[in-house]
Amino acid sequence: RDCSELQLCHLERIVKANDREYNEKFQYADNRIHTSKYNILTFLPINLFEQFQRVANAYFLCLLILQLIPEISSLTWFTTIVPLVLVITMTAVKDATDDYFRHKSDNQVNNRQSEVLINSKLQNEKWMNVKVGDIIKLENNQFVAADLLLLSSSEPHGLCYVETAELDGETNLKVRHALSVTSELGADISRLARFDGIVVCEVPNNKLDKFMGILSWKDSKHSLNNEKIILRGCILRNTSWCFGMVIFAGPDTKLMQNSGKTKFKRTSIDRLMNTLVLWIFGFLICLGIILAIGNSIWESQTGDQFRTFLFWNEGEKSSVFSGFLTFWSYIIILNTVVPISLYVSVEVIRLGHSYFINWDRKMYYSRKAIPAEARTTTLNEELGQIEYIFSDKTGTLTQNIMTFKRCSINGRIYGEVHDDLDQKTEITQEKEPVDFSVKSQADREFQFFDHNLMESIKMGDPKVHEFLRLLALCHTVMSEENSAGELIYQVQSPDEGALVTAARNFGFIFKSRTPETITIEELGTLVTYQLLAFLDFNNTRKRMSVIVRNPEGQIKLYSKGADTILFEKLHPSNEVLLSLTSDHLSEFAGEGLRTLAIAYRDLDDKYFKEWHKMLEDANAATEERDERIAGLYEEIERDLMLLGATAVEDKLQEGVIETVTSLSLANIKIWVLTGDKQETAINIGYACNMLTDDMNDVFVIAGNNAVEVREELR
Repeated sequence: RDCSELQLCHLERIVKANDREYNEKFQYADNRIHTSKYNILTFLPINLFEQFQRVANAYFLCLLILQLIPEISSLTWFTTIVPLVLVITMTAVKDATDDYFRHKSDNQVNNRQSEVLINSKLQNEKWMNVKVGDIIKLENNQFVAADLLLLSSSEPHGLCYVETAELDGETNLKVRHALSVTSELGADISRLARFDGIVVCEVPNNKLDKFMGILSWKDSKHSLNNEKIILRGCILRNTSWCFGMVIFAGPDTKLMQNSGKTKFKRTSIDRLMNTLVLWIFGFLICLGIILAIGNSIWESQTGDQFRTFLFWNEGEKSSVFSGFLTFWSYIIILNTVVPISLYVSVEVIRLGHSYFINWDRKMYYSRKAIPAEARTTTLNEELGQIEYIFSDKTGTLTQNIMTFKRCSINGRIYGEVHDDLDQKTEITQEKEPVDFSVKSQADREFQFFDHNLMESIKMGDPKVHEFLRLLALCHTVMSEENSAGELIYQVQSPDEGALVTAARNFGFIFKSRTPETITIEELGTLVTYQLLAFLDFNNTRKRMSVIVRNPEGQIKLYSKGADTILFEKLHPSNEVLLSLTSDHLSEFAGEGLRTLAIAYRDLDDKYFKEWHKMLEDANAATEERDERIAGLYEEIERDLMLLGATAVEDKLQEGVIETVTSLSLANIKIWVLTGDKQETAINIGYACNMLTDDMNDVFVIAGNNAVEVREELR
């Protein structure tokens, strides 16, 4: 049985909670990590091997060996060994210092403390001693020690919030929720110590956004996905405590699986110096050969008589052999032709340049009093080699602070101000924004300049109400109250925050959610919707939907997403509204706004129950689970009724225009990646000087495969 289990662990991982003996037979990695390159024993051999890959160092090593041969040695050996040892020692000390700091940071991480459940008691344990299958208690603002399966937390329904900045650079909070069967364990130590569930899951890999596994406990099986897992490197936020079971530890965690070996990079100056040294070395060999040939000729013609003159009768030497020995002697004498000091000089120059970067006034950030810091001495020449820059748009060129600007509801645009002649006017500071101060729950920062939307809400326009209701229900935002009793939203994407805040200011306030319900306040009345299904957003679907049952018992599907995708899912009766809304969307996109289409569908009870049963079966499947779920989502998200579209603005960062201009002057080619509509992308391109009026033609390449793109480029 053990043999078959060990074979299985190459294909899947089996972990039993609270049972170190059971898990030890699979020889899983422990939680200790190493990011250092050397240890005391391997430092000398590995470091010397790396250093002698430099041409000059290798040359001087050969020279030293030649000088130890008395027949050809024309200079004493210590003339070579002193500079060689000096250069190698300096570099070795620098490498050793770098690695010492890596060891130091490894030890600091490995010795962090964590509360582990051992023998039915919580004990403080070093991170490096945590084993797969252990149950760990985490507290607010603590780093997560290993990849854990979330069992229970202080929040209702086993929810917890994590910040994943160490893993993906995103500072917004992500929500994780425990299975309802394990969240009942709460903080009851005796029950947690008796927990003996077995998790069968995928083997260690580096995919941060995917996890597949099954928990078997109390004769039932529960499917696990990424929502149930907290990864090493995350920080627990806004959650007093939570308990988790270690699935992957140390080098098997997704964080460590993503940190590849550091590559040894050579700068172009390094490569140039190596090439120069090789040419000089070639020149030296040529000199040596010419002088050796001269020596052979002299030996054969004059050398013999010279011997007779000196009465030198010790064995006849052939003139060729004499030339051969003289060749090596000249190589030693002329060794100063090869510039070993060049490497040292360049290192000194690099050090000076890195200080110039640190002292640069223009790179000093006065708001936070932070100067530039060059962490490697070769930074200056590495930057000089850059030819292409690939940049993301959102959050890099733009501030990633979204504001709700315009919307189109049922074929009517709200958010642009018309003057008396019905001309569109630019919104200036003189125009009065809508006054939200009467609403106690309104967000003070929010500004909207079109009073018509408030009028439509007051008049009870059902389409406008449904539009705002959708914005308040269809999202992943979490709410909490601060000490002053104000509603605070924790958002996963700023776009969602902007839309939920807009709905809140227009009287449809998202109040709270549980895994089964969403509560909103509609124009002063609290309404609780039953959450029946949540169809999440991903990059292929480009949309998200919720299915809810309202207090009257009707089942509704609310959906928002990219217009290109959502328009294909509409009921044929939407044709007139569709063409109107498309025109509005093009107008919004032309102003550089980010757009989303909004639609809904009424579902009947019988159809929904059948669909939900199929979804449960698909979730429990082990094979092709994702494909089956995606197919069911497609099936229910059709025949939608269009409500309208939203447009939010994401302002450019300060200094983007100047930066792009400077980079273009340096002849650096810039590519920006964006998921926006084409019109929005072109507008942003002109706004940040990526595209300029000097460009004669702006090409739009719209091919869908390599052949089409090649044709269009031609």
